[in-house]
Amino acid sequence: MSGTNHIRTRAEIPVEDTWAIEDLYATDDAWEQELATLADDSAYLSGFAGKLGESAESLFQYLTRMEQVNAKAELLANYCMRQSDVDTRVAKYQAMTGKFMNIVVSLSAACSFETPEILAISDEKLDAFYASEPKLERYRRYLTDARRRKEHILSPAEEKLLAAAGEMANAPSDVYGNFGNADLTFPDAVDSNGNKHPLSNGTFVLHEESEDRVLRKSAYENMYRTLGGFKNTAAALLNAQGKQLKFFADARKYPSTLDAALDHNEVPTCVYLNLIDAVHQNLDKMHRYVRLRKKLLGVDELHFYDVYASLLSGVDKKIPFAEAKQTVYDALHPLGDEYRAILKEGFENRWIDVYENEGKRSGAYSAGAAVHPYVLLNYTGTLDSQFTLAHEMGHALHSYLSNKHQNPIDADYVIFVAEVASTCNEALLMEHLLANTTDKWERAYLINHFLEQFKGTLYRQTMFAEFELIIGRMIGEGKTLTAEILCEEYKKLNMLYFGPDMVVDDEITMEWARIPHFYYNYYVFQYATGYSAAIALSRKILADGESAVKDYLGFLSGGCSKSPIDLLKGAGVDMTSPEPVNQALQLFGELLDEMEQLTKDL
Repeated sequence: MSGTNHIRTRAEIPVEDTWAIEDLYATDDAWEQELATLADDSAYLSGFAGKLGESAESLFQYLTRMEQVNAKAELLANYCMRQSDVDTRVAKYQAMTGKFMNIVVSLSAACSFETPEILAISDEKLDAFYASEPKLERYRRYLTDARRRKEHILSPAEEKLLAAAGEMANAPSDVYGNFGNADLTFPDAVDSNGNKHPLSNGTFVLHEESEDRVLRKSAYENMYRTLGGFKNTAAALLNAQGKQLKFFADARKYPSTLDAALDHNEVPTCVYLNLIDAVHQNLDKMHRYVRLRKKLLGVDELHFYDVYASLLSGVDKKIPFAEAKQTVYDALHPLGDEYRAILKEGFENRWIDVYENEGKRSGAYSAGAAVHPYVLLNYTGTLDSQFTLAHEMGHALHSYLSNKHQNPIDADYVIFVAEVASTCNEALLMEHLLANTTDKWERAYLINHFLEQFKGTLYRQTMFAEFELIIGRMIGEGKTLTAEILCEEYKKLNMLYFGPDMVVDDEITMEWARIPHFYYNYYVFQYATGYSAAIALSRKILADGESAVKDYLGFLSGGCSKSPIDLLKGAGVDMTSPEPVNQALQLFGELLDEMEQLTKDL
């Protein structure tokens, strides 16, 4: 088979380009032995049923062991899931992950008495506990947060039943993951010379970035027409996901699945709704960018297989991974020596699984294990891949610093702030690249990439968030999400967001089936709010220097020790105000103005 990309097997990837999974457990047997100890942990913890309110000592002993068990479970989860992700076809690691989940669900059910009993302790009694056992202060934040959601906690028997349903509730996401990553295959994409190119979730965007429009169209059609052949299966999975979210929201007496999802992280629903409103009010800028893209590509019709293509041929280049690491390291100089020392440690000690291989999970992520973070990439050598490296290492250092400075029970930062550190890194990388070029066309190329980040993160993720909101409301009204309904709603949103200069064809209506984040429970809006906060923080760091860096590192070290809103306020950004979103959209407009000026003669 001819083509540009041979997808290697896992065995063909050099060890230095894989992550150090042995830092978690030396062998699978060591993992199995550790997993077996969870049975004793479960028995010990369940023995506290009915006793948490008896004394400060009893409550402290329970919470201490619970914290230790959760830390152990986090290591166990990282090992089996990271092993599974590097080759999703390996049945052994799928089975290990399933075995782990079974045990964790049982453990959760055994400890389901915890929250109801904590809620049953009166304020006066709990104050007396703190006074009599000073060590209990370690868990004050945890106890306060649990008691905050008192009206949504059920009886011990009902909590045990909900906990036991946990594995079943994960089924739509689990099935979708295996379907999309392990089972689903796509016909090769064909370029203008008739050469074939392997098509996968990992190579799709790479093909869509090609200057060869024939290749882009082939990859696009083969991807979405293949998905269209499974549209009813995909719709049934997404419908099942919506139904299980509604079940738990109803059980916990939330007015909607959105309220249930956001309340968990202390984020008011107005933040979600205000984001959509603000983006709607600025769709004219997005439509201007679409028109500019159509002009610069010189096409009579702009299709969705044109939205990733480079607008300036001859400027983009392949970036070796070693060069990408060095550039990211240099770009993050404003964050100081402490930050970059940790970054270098990650680069040199195999925190990163770099390249795609057969069966590897698509996309990129960072998993914040206690030993050190694990970063999954599918690096392709593009500018976008370099930004992905900066992005995921932002996650990694956020996790590293929170784990270093917080107790395990307070180390895991909530989703709402998860995308801030990653996008702040991206913003600083862009500022570095722009500051180090004097070439007009290179500057235009970089500005376009910045515009693409806005398009992909603020506009596109908000569109995804609005899609989630729509289907969540439909589920709430008792409707079934059929393939026809999903495609119709998705088409309407694409028409709204991309405007009259974009051809909204039938293929793009199946894109919802390619987005794994729709199984993350109202996750995607936080890309947009996080991006807005990151733009504000990056500008503050560049303007104010050391004082801003100190506040920012304090935020990164905060874990979940405070509410996400308060953590960001400590770094100088108030997300209860629409101002960060408005500022980001204003910057998008200013960048668009410059891009139009730079390319006016083309």
